[in-house]
Amino acid sequence: MGAKTWMLVLSDNDARSAFAAKAPLNKLETDRQVRALFPGEVLELIGEGSLSYTCPPDNEIHAACYPGVTLIAAKEFGIDYPSRLAQRFSSAGSIATLHAMHSAVDWFAYAVWKDGVLLRSLSLSPDSGILEDIGQRMAFEEPYWSGGHSAVDDEEDGAYPFPFHPLELGEAALNDLFGYQLEGVLDAALLDPDSIPLLCYRRSRSAWWKFW
Repeated sequence: MGAKTWMLVLSDNDARSAFAAKAPLNKLETDRQVRALFPGEVLELIGEGSLSYTCPPDNEIHAACYPGVTLIAAKEFGIDYPSRLAQRFSSAGSIATLHAMHSAVDWFAYAVWKDGVLLRSLSLSPDSGILEDIGQRMAFEEPYWSGGHSAVDDEEDGAYPFPFHPLELGEAALNDLFGYQLEGVLDAALLDPDSIPLLCYRRSRSAWWKFW
């Protein structure tokens, strides 16, 4: 698997339905939101991307605002302990959902806040084990924890630290929470992430000095 994400989705209610509506991208609101959440940075609009790529390099932010939902992809969201996310992010929407995964280390993490209160946070990889497991499991997780999606063949039982592959759970989270997937067996009925545009910004810290 080569899928990677580090993104935060802010929604009024159901982000999945909001993305599925495919409303026009609100560029003015996107710009306002990004500048409000990343104060003190110089942001330069450099083009457009899509929902299929939410793992921008450290010097970029990718974002989009649609009716009822805002997505922001940035390095701040690729963290091992999602519960430690800065409050300005976790309380920025009625529902805030962090999704992060990295195929190189088979790591997946996600977290959900409601009105700034953490409801669920999970972070795990085969090398590090379970880094964080807070709150009640969401429904889409249950078949994975109960052994319905084994990461190994029967004859290899015990050779893997979890009863599932973290990246497969990460794809299930994308499907359940946002209505799309990046890899695996793709359902034609799911949202095509390439159909959802994002704005791409180059970011840099503003200088604290000035010349007279």
